[in-house]
Amino acid sequence: MEIEEKIKLNRLFDIYKNLLSEGQREVMDEYLSFDFTISEIAENLSISRQAVLDSITKAEKKLKNLEEKLSFSERLDKLEREIEKLKNKRG
Repeated sequence: MEIEEKIKLNRLFDIYKNLLSEGQREVMDEYLSFDFTISEIAENLSISRQAVLDSITKAEKKLKNLEEKLSFSERLDKLEREIEKLKNKRG
C-alpha cells in the first residue's frame, strides 16, 4: 500500500473507527497506528494471518463506504482549507 493511500485510510479510521467492530478496530489500530505486519498482528491478537487479512479488507471497504456516504473527511478538508485562507487574509 502506498503512503498516500495509507494516510487517507488512517484519516478515515480516525473519523469512523467507532463504527467498526471491536475486532476490526484492534486489527486496524495495529495495522495503521503501529505499522505492524500481518504476521505481527496475527501473533499479537492470537488469530490467523487470514483472519487479519479478512479483517483489514472488510474494515477498509467499510471505511471507504462510510466516507462515500457521509463525506466527513472531505468536509474536514474543506474546513481546513477555509481556515487556512482566513489565516492568510489576517496575516
